[in-house]
Amino acid sequence: MGQIVVVAEKPSVGRDIARVLGCSQRGEGCLKGNGYTVTWAVGHLVTLEEPDEMDPKYKKWAMDTLPILPEHIPLKVIYGSRDQYKVVKGLINDKDTDSLICATDAGREGELIFRYIYEKAGCKKPFSRLWINSMTDEAIRDGFRAIRPGSDYDGLYASAKCRSEADWLVGMNASRAFTLRYSALLSVGRVQTPTLAILVRRREEIEQFKPEGFFTVTAVYPDFRGIWFKEGQENDTHIRDKEEAEKIAALVKGKTAEIVSCETSHKKENPPQLYDLTSLQRDANRLLGFTADKTLKLAQSLYETHKALTYPRTDSRYLPPDMVPKVEETMKALPDSLQGLVPGAMPDGHIPVSKRTVDASKVTDHHALIPTPRKIDLSKLSPDERQLYDLVARRLVAAFYPAYEYDATKVVAACEGQTFRSNGRVVTEMGWKAVPPLEKPPRGKKAKDDDEETALPPLKTGDTREIKDVQVKEDVTKPPPQHTDASLLSAMENAGKESDDEEIVKMMKGSGIGTPATRAAIIERLIKVGYVERKAKNLLATDKGVQLIHIMPDELASAETTGRWELALEQITDGRQDAAAFMAGIRRFSSFLVDYARTCQTRADFPEETRWGRGKQKGFKQKKLEGLTCPVCHKGTITESDRAFSCTSYGKGCQFTLWKDCLTRGGGPEINEKILRLLLQKPQIQGSTGVIVLNGQTISFYPSGSNAPSAIKTMTYQKKS
Repeated sequence: MGQIVVVAEKPSVGRDIARVLGCSQRGEGCLKGNGYTVTWAVGHLVTLEEPDEMDPKYKKWAMDTLPILPEHIPLKVIYGSRDQYKVVKGLINDKDTDSLICATDAGREGELIFRYIYEKAGCKKPFSRLWINSMTDEAIRDGFRAIRPGSDYDGLYASAKCRSEADWLVGMNASRAFTLRYSALLSVGRVQTPTLAILVRRREEIEQFKPEGFFTVTAVYPDFRGIWFKEGQENDTHIRDKEEAEKIAALVKGKTAEIVSCETSHKKENPPQLYDLTSLQRDANRLLGFTADKTLKLAQSLYETHKALTYPRTDSRYLPPDMVPKVEETMKALPDSLQGLVPGAMPDGHIPVSKRTVDASKVTDHHALIPTPRKIDLSKLSPDERQLYDLVARRLVAAFYPAYEYDATKVVAACEGQTFRSNGRVVTEMGWKAVPPLEKPPRGKKAKDDDEETALPPLKTGDTREIKDVQVKEDVTKPPPQHTDASLLSAMENAGKESDDEEIVKMMKGSGIGTPATRAAIIERLIKVGYVERKAKNLLATDKGVQLIHIMPDELASAETTGRWELALEQITDGRQDAAAFMAGIRRFSSFLVDYARTCQTRADFPEETRWGRGKQKGFKQKKLEGLTCPVCHKGTITESDRAFSCTSYGKGCQFTLWKDCLTRGGGPEINEKILRLLLQKPQIQGSTGVIVLNGQTISFYPSGSNAPSAIKTMTYQKKS
């Protein structure tokens, strides 16, 4: 009987699976035993080729080569991962291998990692799919017992492939087109651009905001307080004119007010739902100050390394019914510091089941993010990991507590024709609010117009109270707050739902911009390319980001467009939409973007330091390199910026550009002034890692011991045609 090869996404996951399967024999990039060989990727091993790798004509960025719309985008092995790829390829194609098991992460991206390897390696052997929600030994064993045919996930692969190729087509065409149109290296993306538009819109709302002054009048009774409101408009407590406010205060001070209405109603606040990734990222940002990216990395470590959390990249906040016994087991295994809270969630030894927590119809690929039933040694977690684990554990407990209940009283008093409102609250059942938060929550919104909801004295209609004092307070309206990771994640998740078009709102339900697994990376990407900067907890659109959105067509900057795509990708997964039709639409859209860039009349003046991409490095000053004449026009002088070397005649007939990192993806060094000077004197130089060759308008890197250049190796400096 032949071997079964199991392909995991990461070495650490592969080792866990190998231990459960009893694979203890070490091999090159794998572990063997009991009829299994467990190997692994290191994230992505295979990706889509760059345009210039498909056809040399694309090495030069030129409008006449756009749009780039290949029917098939070839795959390539990522240079830095080529050794492990050879191992995996050899194992899955080995004559002794009968079948495979895909054990990459149970999600769209994990499926893509395995399928791209499978396709690039030309493998034809049957494969099954391991689908697990946690990395505990028991969960892995359960997963192998419930192994499913790989074909069951063909829809997921089709969706993943469409997402990958759509991002390639839109990104490659739009980035090249707008870069050429505005002579500035611009990064444009299917998902990142509408996300940037949210931040640009908030910046402009703040800049255009005009504060307006107003006054409030508060009546102080012997045993409670009330705020003035415009009769018949209970929420209008603002008085624009100071004289009018003071006139009202003088009119009622020392007078007797009569209670004209007193209503008490019993209210409930249901416990919070379990976490999905996005809601966890929001709370971790709000309570702990973690960025979305940091939260994801910590959650991934708690999942993979410590086996403390279930699969983090989930978009569900519900559990399937068969998880109920596991949750009860988890409750009993929580750290001792939380055990005092558990009885409130399990009053009769079992968790109460309701549709707010347990609903099979709301669980697709993965259930809510919760702790595993494993007893965790907190001393083995980093301080940040402990805080995040505690946040998830407390949410699990609170989700099964009773509702928070209170009696809400609303009182309206009248005096001299003026009306005053008072709100009171008496807690009757603490419920889930008895679970203390991880730390003191950040200061909440200021009690609206001093109308605090505290307990009111016994009151009834017809009662009277003397107004002992009146307070007039001056204030101004506030602009909307800057976005944080938490608020931006919420805006991305709910993008498009504020539309006036009911059909669009209905369509956008459950989509938004990006996915829980990608939103953190989108935010970090915007920062990396210089469109956004993080100041303390705030995310601010830069001048470069604002200018980019101003030159973008609404169709690309719109959350609705992206939401339609995300919804379509979900439908491709479920078999409700045709992948070929979706990609045909993406190709049409890519052509539209190129045409738009060609004819766009909107002016933009991107700063010199952003011409080459990621923003100016702190402290780096652009400089001319004395004695170095441009090798293309032979007239201008070479200048050095933080990211590239270029000609002083750039934009005036010469387009010489040599990016400093053009060889790094192929394993070569970053180009610096010393290397450039040597290359212009001697077109071939050798270093410790290989040879750099300057040949015509192409620079190549040959790794040591190789007669062929690296897979990703060239950067063409261009002469304007």
